[in-house]
Amino acid sequence: MERRRVIIMGAAGRDFHNFNTYFRDNEEYNVIAFTATQIPDIDGRKYPAVLANKTKNLYPNGIPIFDESELANLIKKESIDEVVFSYSDVPYPYVMNRSALVNALGADFRLLGTKETTIKSKKPVISICAVRTGCGKSQTTRFVYDILKKMGKTVVAVRHPMPYGDLEVQTAQRFAQISDLEKHKCTIEEMEEYEPHIAAGNVIYSGVDYEQILRIAETIDNPDLVLWDGGNNDMPFYKADLKIVVVDPLRAGHEVSYYPGEANLVMADVVVINKMDSATAEDIELVKKNIERLAPNAVVVEADSELTLDGDITNKKALIVEDGPTLTHGEMKIGAALVAAKRFGVGSMADPRPHAVGKIAYTYKKYPNIGENILPAMGYGDEQVKDLETTINNIEADIILSGTPIDLGRIVKVNKPIVRVGYELKEREGSKGKLEAAIKKLFV
Repeated sequence: MERRRVIIMGAAGRDFHNFNTYFRDNEEYNVIAFTATQIPDIDGRKYPAVLANKTKNLYPNGIPIFDESELANLIKKESIDEVVFSYSDVPYPYVMNRSALVNALGADFRLLGTKETTIKSKKPVISICAVRTGCGKSQTTRFVYDILKKMGKTVVAVRHPMPYGDLEVQTAQRFAQISDLEKHKCTIEEMEEYEPHIAAGNVIYSGVDYEQILRIAETIDNPDLVLWDGGNNDMPFYKADLKIVVVDPLRAGHEVSYYPGEANLVMADVVVINKMDSATAEDIELVKKNIERLAPNAVVVEADSELTLDGDITNKKALIVEDGPTLTHGEMKIGAALVAAKRFGVGSMADPRPHAVGKIAYTYKKYPNIGENILPAMGYGDEQVKDLETTINNIEADIILSGTPIDLGRIVKVNKPIVRVGYELKEREGSKGKLEAAIKKLFV
């Protein structure tokens, strides 16, 4: 039987995982190519043969990765039978726009579910996912981690993939100390996810092959529990015994209009409504109604994102720097630093746009809806990091108010002091103890 010819659309994450779990040794399919989008400069690579083959040598030369703009040409040129959509944090119209294009060219359009793509651990698993990028997964993960530590449980976290470099080298990565970030040549975006774990004394894994990662973590660290730290609004890669999903009332309605965030909400055992201290009553009520409709049996935890500063910002002119992905494909117009600036009495805010250079200027062009007076801390490669540094130093301000979870001063050399914004999950009265109670049920 002739193998069905397939393209997998992705962004260096779910696409590789779907291939590894469903297509890699499947003789019914021939994956001709991956397409890539969302992340700068991740096309033009090859999914290496060492990762593309497990027990059967179906891909001796690896699999090429093209920019998504080449999709139509590839479908026609390669006589493609099926296109598999495999990335996250996209509005429903966008998904169906892609489907319309693919179907018009004669190919099938497919979305893989959790049955074929989640991996079973030997240990209990808690997954922490969200309905959008920037809802507060990381602070929720830290909160859950602390609960487990107080219970005397040993835990390892496994983070959703961010393999933007050499895929073969990044197959399975373990981060236990700050020096590991340099060892693995992490981008700023990777550091934003790993560094808070390390700073809290936690071990976190990431990479490309998530079954291999899981087995290494189970063996080397032998934890009582595995914590899945999700990325974007993607579904978990591991079969979870407790599914925690974070929603964001600052983007009310997005929980039912973005792929695959709504799937996470439907599967949720616990729903955390974060950032309630910054949201309107009307938006909170809309989110609650959608939770009640889609996840009526879920435990609902109401929470604030509690902000702290490590310096004085009163009456000072500040350059506001925020987490990059939250502002770009996360579509947020504000972040923790902007909220802190208004809450704690900053004097004024600098406009970074006129001073942006290179890839930072291009980011503003590609994502024109980034909020006013906000600089996204983009750093997917050395050139972008250098452009970020130049942009920061071009701007006249008294301080940098940084809402990114990393120590920005360790990455770029800046000409003004940095005041860091911390943000931690704080359960509201009436919700205190709900997360802990749900977690304890796993060990009864």
